[in-house]
Amino acid sequence: MINIDKDILKLINDCEKECVEQFNEIERIEFLNQLKVLNAFNENHIQTHHFIGSSGYGHNDIGKEKISAVFADIFHTESAFVSPLISCGTEAISQTLFALLRPNDKMLCISGTPYDTLKQVIYGVEGKNVGSLRDYNIEYHEVDLINGEFDYIKIRNKIKELNPKIVYIQRSRGYSLRNALNINQIKDIIEDIRTYSNVYIVVDNCYGEFTEEFEPTDVGADLVIGSLLKNMGGGVAPTGGYIAGKKDLIELFSYKITSPALGIDTGSYEPGYKLFFEGVFLSPHIVAQAKKLVVLASKVLNKLGYDTTPKYNEKLSDIVCCIHFNDKDKLIKFTRAIQASSAIDSDSILEAGEMDGYEDLIIMASGSFNQGSSIELSCDGPMREPYAGYLQGCLSYQHGKIGLMNAIKQIII
Repeated sequence: MINIDKDILKLINDCEKECVEQFNEIERIEFLNQLKVLNAFNENHIQTHHFIGSSGYGHNDIGKEKISAVFADIFHTESAFVSPLISCGTEAISQTLFALLRPNDKMLCISGTPYDTLKQVIYGVEGKNVGSLRDYNIEYHEVDLINGEFDYIKIRNKIKELNPKIVYIQRSRGYSLRNALNINQIKDIIEDIRTYSNVYIVVDNCYGEFTEEFEPTDVGADLVIGSLLKNMGGGVAPTGGYIAGKKDLIELFSYKITSPALGIDTGSYEPGYKLFFEGVFLSPHIVAQAKKLVVLASKVLNKLGYDTTPKYNEKLSDIVCCIHFNDKDKLIKFTRAIQASSAIDSDSILEAGEMDGYEDLIIMASGSFNQGSSIELSCDGPMREPYAGYLQGCLSYQHGKIGLMNAIKQIII
């Protein structure tokens, strides 16, 4: 049973009144993105028979073709590949890198060190040949951000020095303390790169979709990659991932997922595609709900003396509120309270533990209908200084608010 503390409720209500301007902006962007999604459905003439799945080779799978066409229209790209057989964002990114890169090629990440789960994709495991980029003699290089901004001079010098095949941008913060990169930042660096290079520009779009009016492919990115367990699944899709971009690059990706002999036309999914269509249709609204929680959480926690990124009145480019607890016990208490506020597995007592792809012990609250769904209310963080927690997602703002109030109660006692 969750009991709401009257003082905390008053604090929340007071903070909501101070966030009206931010909420209005979130709803403005939600409207534009909902219109974009509806138009993609209408232009592709989506009908109920497109929900039906296929078996075996999956030839003539109209549902797969149509959901991919809807994503291509949403991202304003030549093509897209949407598949329930992609388990998560890390797999989608990994498969994309291996689809585009060949031995002796070079990759340059210009947004600093990427998310923890990509480290083994890039570097492998010491003493083991696991099939990492390094094991294939593919060079990885990176350029750090400077106070959250791209280092234009160093990026230019590195591209001219290395002549990489891919320039890679991670839009969201991962487990860093920076803000997510916004579309204007991505637009400006792509425009600058295009003055001296035609390198492929690939953006990890996880957590960022529909947070702004435009997407990276609207401002020059060649490919965007994401997970249907995050924004684009709307909390409804049970699994899956996507890439969208130039047709020839999507074709290369399909060769990696199936085989060079088969490509994009092969692959079946017998349960059908209804949940994937429904998920992306709901996505603009669900993302807006999550963004409102980020704004509220940032405002309330700032008033309680905690530093957060982003601040409540900053531009939102993902669905994550990073809370700097600087206290191991408070990170644990807050995360446990989010779990206790969940509809599913609310009686689980969280402990920090090892997780595949992470170097540190991780504590993770995810009482979600779909396992590991980051668009549903969740909170996680690594057991390392400054003991930051990453609050994200919610299927409804009201649920997120309840979870936030319950978690605040645990850290102010």
